[in-house]
Amino acid sequence: MASSQHSSSHSNLTWTAKKNKVFENALAMYDRETPDRWHKIANVVGGTTEEEVKRRYQILVEDIDRIESGKVPLPNYQKVPNISKGSNISITEQRLKNLKL
Repeated sequence: MASSQHSSSHSNLTWTAKKNKVFENALAMYDRETPDRWHKIANVVGGTTEEEVKRRYQILVEDIDRIESGKVPLPNYQKVPNISKGSNISITEQRLKNLKL
């Protein structure tokens, strides 16, 4: 999850966990090939601009890069059985695999 500490912008300090979840869900709905993607995401999130959601996206990408490079330890999420593949994977890991950034 992106954290607001990476930006000094006042608008980023007002992003609640709920607003951030709406943002992440909107990213999943409107992938990079969606026309007017940032406008649509800003409308879904509400109370924000296209520029703010673009910045929030950049913060998310930077967070993911830090996690994938091993600079941030992964939390110990509860594993759930993945019946279709016969392995254990967290719900968050499943969501991230389906998210088209």
